[in-house]
Amino acid sequence: MTTGEFADRGSALRKAAKALVLDYMRSKMECAPGGEGVRLSPLFRACGLEWGDYKSATSSNQQYWIVAALRELEAEGFVERLPNSGPWRLTAQARRA
Repeated sequence: MTTGEFADRGSALRKAAKALVLDYMRSKMECAPGGEGVRLSPLFRACGLEWGDYKSATSSNQQYWIVAALRELEAEGFVERLPNSGPWRLTAQARRA
């Protein structure tokens, strides 16, 4: 397998992770546009992205993965974070997409 093929597989994983997060958020009323939103840790665990606690890879460290996915979804206009380090919710655009 070439380096490019590995990169393509990684890209597909990231795309699948974003779709998983959006699907979960679309299934929860609190994540609806204008809703109270959901905090990062519960979202991370509900989406099954936690590997468990390991030396140098605690659950808190692993959450960087979902933070990056949420930030990318935010840049794409699908999610927003409420002020003051608040929870995340969908935007109106995410409901239509």
